[in-house]
Amino acid sequence: MVMRTARVGLRVAAGQRRRCFGLLVAAGDVWACVLDMNRWRRQRGLRPIAGYQALCRELSAAGPGTFGELNTVGARSVLRRYSDAWLATAARRKDGEAAARLPRRKRRLMPVRYYHGTFTLEGLCLRLPVGRGCAPLWVRLDRPVPYPPGQVRSVTLVAEGGRLFVDVTAEVPIATYPPERQPDPERVAGVDPGVIHPFAVAGPDGEGLLVSGRAIRAETHLHLRDAKYRRRAVARRAPKPGQAGSRRWRKHRARQRKVEGRHRRRVRQAQHEAARQHRPARTGRHHHHRHVPGGDHAPSSRTAPPRCRTVPA
Repeated sequence: MVMRTARVGLRVAAGQRRRCFGLLVAAGDVWACVLDMNRWRRQRGLRPIAGYQALCRELSAAGPGTFGELNTVGARSVLRRYSDAWLATAARRKDGEAAARLPRRKRRLMPVRYYHGTFTLEGLCLRLPVGRGCAPLWVRLDRPVPYPPGQVRSVTLVAEGGRLFVDVTAEVPIATYPPERQPDPERVAGVDPGVIHPFAVAGPDGEGLLVSGRAIRAETHLHLRDAKYRRRAVARRAPKPGQAGSRRWRKHRARQRKVEGRHRRRVRQAQHEAARQHRPARTGRHHHHRHVPGGDHAPSSRTAPPRCRTVPA
């Protein structure tokens, strides 16, 4: 069995949207409270509280209703995230990595995870647990979950680009093949993620597959050009460092965030369609390839993008 995660959008009304963002803001408050608590303890010469069980005891001492509609299950998911990040950083420091830093940045919106048994999934409807005494929160999914309901193990409420999503994690069995369609250990295909073209697949006997990405590149060029013109138009209205922006500047920033989110959605949708129509793994299974390794996944620097090599047709 392996764990797989799929992101599904939400179709919510104004009241549902307000309550969902309220849960994310409350989760951010939990994260900020833990950061402030450990900062105060460090200033007083006390040891920080990083263990999950110790953090849960502090949450229980705070009492119900402290973080609005966010219930104990959602708050504990934030505590689990903080504890894992803190302990992982401590382990890296112990191994000699001096650049490792403990969690210290506050976030306004924090993802909230609900595990199996705390939520209800019925078709396209999902019920998220809330605090005691609050009305039930039902939301509608924009597409069916690609996993059977019995295999879903957790759902995570997230916000990206002003939109609400749920990351559905399910436990799925490992793919098996009939005897006549098993992958051949001697056949290997190489996949190279590129900049202009998303995928380039090379196989034996001169076979190859090249997924063109010029439309994605054109969208990126147009977006960068429009962003440059917008920056020039509002350069005089930009506030100085430490100065609050004007009403027009706030409207410009809101418009800019909206355009950035729309650009990311367009690029992501184009990449999704390309991967769905020309899936490299599907091509490898069709030709009975045992291994489908990827190339240039870890470039030497952050500015050096993956290279796209020529594939024989």
